[in-house]
Amino acid sequence: MMQMRTDGPILTRSEGAILEVTLSRGKANAIDLVTSRVMGEVFRDFRDDDALRVCILRAAGEKFFCPGWDLKAAAEGDAVDGDYGIGGFGGLQELPHLNKPVIAAVNGICCGGGLELALSCDLILAAETASFALPEIRSGTVADAASIKLPKRIPYHVAMDLLLTGRWFDADEAQRWGLIKAIHPQADLLAKAWDLARLLESGPPLVYAAIKEVVREAEDMRFQDALNRITKRQFATVDRLYSSEDQLEGAKAFAEKRDPVWKGR
Repeated sequence: MMQMRTDGPILTRSEGAILEVTLSRGKANAIDLVTSRVMGEVFRDFRDDDALRVCILRAAGEKFFCPGWDLKAAAEGDAVDGDYGIGGFGGLQELPHLNKPVIAAVNGICCGGGLELALSCDLILAAETASFALPEIRSGTVADAASIKLPKRIPYHVAMDLLLTGRWFDADEAQRWGLIKAIHPQADLLAKAWDLARLLESGPPLVYAAIKEVVREAEDMRFQDALNRITKRQFATVDRLYSSEDQLEGAKAFAEKRDPVWKGR
């Protein structure tokens, strides 16, 4: 069972099968090497705990979600190519086999590595006051993960505009390009994230796992090659799903006109 964290830069709490992870580090919630390693441990433990099905990633305070890399820590010796821990920067974007849904609740400034962290989540909700940018261009460096992910998420010319200019954009524009699922008043954001998490909590965890693995692995595959791997049960999560009690339960529930009871096995 995952141990909850009640102090330090990362706070956690759970309710049912939902884990809430709060980035709580100083005024701006910037991430240094130590915090990144802690985040990796938290998300690894979430991945490996069968009692947990959905995660909400949020940040303390109202002004900042996360500005990304802690430049003050870098000035004091944190190397930009240092040990970020399992999962890479922020513990999410390189964590292998994370086959559970993760929701980001963006409550304020979300820029640089903070935006890359949000992009590592499956669904993003944002407060009306949220703002976004990839300002790395102004400090002479590259937004590495965003340069890979963003042109695959939104129109190429829009992604290049954001990457090449580093300009700020608001929640309305982020939603218009499909970066975020919904915009909510600041006071309602966390409650809305929990509503969404509870909806996902009630769903079939083995199906979620199969969706995430297929989407991840098929990203650079030809359509027919990916489909062949699914039909031949060559994805581990698909093979487990097709042999599971849950798949039989889904069919029975449909035939019996009742809600299914998912057991994750």
